[in-house]
Amino acid sequence: MILVVLGTHELPFHRLLQETENLIDDGTITEEVIVQSGHTKYESEQMTLLPFISFEEMNQKYDEARVIVAHGGTGSIITGVKKSKPVIAVPRLAEHGEHNDDHQTEIVEQFDSAGHIIGIEQPAELKEALHKAAGFEPVPFVSGKEQIIGMLEDFIDRV
Repeated sequence: MILVVLGTHELPFHRLLQETENLIDDGTITEEVIVQSGHTKYESEQMTLLPFISFEEMNQKYDEARVIVAHGGTGSIITGVKKSKPVIAVPRLAEHGEHNDDHQTEIVEQFDSAGHIIGIEQPAELKEALHKAAGFEPVPFVSGKEQIIGMLEDFIDRV
């Protein structure tokens, strides 16, 4: 199963869903596709669209998925990376009315350059990314949380 995650941002991300459907039509994608669509209104007879689902259900869908295709939101990406899943991430872009700015481009670039995900710039690159995902081994994600807490504690102790 392929899980497509659009998150909860209020602006739609039709381009990613249309490209996913195109890949089903051309036979590139032959397995089930489940979409967490959020606020993106889209109709499809080929994909299961679930606007909002519970944390537990989302966690289960991530576990069941062979590949995660996500918008460039940090939470959507990290959830897949922490589960050692191949994650393909594509940023929502302001020029297409998908977000307020292009910060997701930077997020995708950072995770891609670290080897955690397969980052693509446009949904049109999804076909190639899906082929790459078949043999992709993500670099394990190590949280910097403890380091940040330590830095804050050191700072507070000096004040």
